[in-house]
Amino acid sequence: MPQKAHLLIVDDEANTLASLSRAFRLEGHEAAVCDNANKALELAKSQSFDLILSDVVMPGKDGLTLLEDLKAQGVPTPVVMMSGQAHIEMAVRATRLGALDFLEKPISTEKLLLTVENALKLGRLERENRDLERRLGKHEIIWKGETMRRVMAQVERVAASETRVCILGETGTGKELVARTLHERSPRAGAPFVTLNCAAVPAELIESELFGHEKGSFTGAAGRHLGKFEQAQHGTIFLDEIGDMPLAMQAKLLRVLEEGEVERIGGERAITVDVRVVVATHRDLEAHVRDGKFRQDLFHRVFVFPLRLPPLRERREDIPVLIEHFALQVSAINGWKPMRFTADAMAALQEHPWPGNVRELRNAVERLMLLATSAEVTAETVALALPASLAAPDSVSSTGPLADRVRAFEKQTILAELKRNHHQISNTARALGLERSHLYKKAEQVGIDMKAAKNEGDR
Repeated sequence: MPQKAHLLIVDDEANTLASLSRAFRLEGHEAAVCDNANKALELAKSQSFDLILSDVVMPGKDGLTLLEDLKAQGVPTPVVMMSGQAHIEMAVRATRLGALDFLEKPISTEKLLLTVENALKLGRLERENRDLERRLGKHEIIWKGETMRRVMAQVERVAASETRVCILGETGTGKELVARTLHERSPRAGAPFVTLNCAAVPAELIESELFGHEKGSFTGAAGRHLGKFEQAQHGTIFLDEIGDMPLAMQAKLLRVLEEGEVERIGGERAITVDVRVVVATHRDLEAHVRDGKFRQDLFHRVFVFPLRLPPLRERREDIPVLIEHFALQVSAINGWKPMRFTADAMAALQEHPWPGNVRELRNAVERLMLLATSAEVTAETVALALPASLAAPDSVSSTGPLADRVRAFEKQTILAELKRNHHQISNTARALGLERSHLYKKAEQVGIDMKAAKNEGDR
């Protein structure tokens, strides 16, 4: 039986509202109507609609501004724009602002009904994806031991507050997962969770990404762009790798945190934003402050509640439950039968140093399941996929401080993986669950000269 929809139609022409609402009602849909953008925004915030159809050209606030306001206010309802004065630029801008479709008037009843049907299908798919993510535990933090129990107790304690949290931890320890958990267990859970990796955005683009820009404010700015702060309105913004943010940008971020306002590049007015800020870094921020790489005043603004995530080598008791979780996840995604890890395989994996932490473990589980020749992953499979995990005990120093032993083990693991991947950096980084840039940094930290290692391997 076809799904019926609850629609909102926005148009300043009474005849259009009457004809469209009648057409939808004849098909069994419910249609609310209004003749201006301000009223439409209030209706969309106070009621639940399956789809909003809005004219573009209206007196006062136009349809594109309405679309922008809906996205800024965190209204998740899909929006279809309509116009009798359509042109390519208008359609492109509507799409960039998040419109589901752009229809040119006059619109046939068949086209309108098909658009509604597609919107309902999209909504159903999104709900199914969210349900699948919940079943697969995509955003679930898996733990068993005392180390993570203490961390999760801190997460629970601070989640319900508005306190700014700084998540500290090595690459791959699950910093974004923790940030998402803080959001989902906070009063802001119904609003957007927006992320930005400060290390992944070029310095010249990060201001536009954070604060947005107006049309024509710089070369290539073909239309208005909402920054991450506006996208996260009433929700949470997660700034990952904040220790890599350029100093000039740090000063502008500080102003936003102090005043609660952003100004788009090329804008003429400040825009009030209500967001909770959570940041993360794998760097030592206090050392960065001493070295002049991070502003002290910004440090005190974001370092209100530090939350340190332990590397996987410090929570080895969690490795078996993580492996079981990832094995079920991989099986479900690929349609495979469940696969068991033998006790010897588990023991070997618990001894591995895991320089890429939980992310590396997730990738390793999938690789092991692909390499397994039976319904079990054995120690032999582990030796094939992770030769360093079954290295002879005397191949790594068994004396000296723990940090030195871990460093030596990490160095050996990276060298072994480089050799196994014929010194292909991308493949090695992927096998270790690291980004290319982080592999280079980790290699430098443990004393590996990548060029010398390659030359040695080519001999």
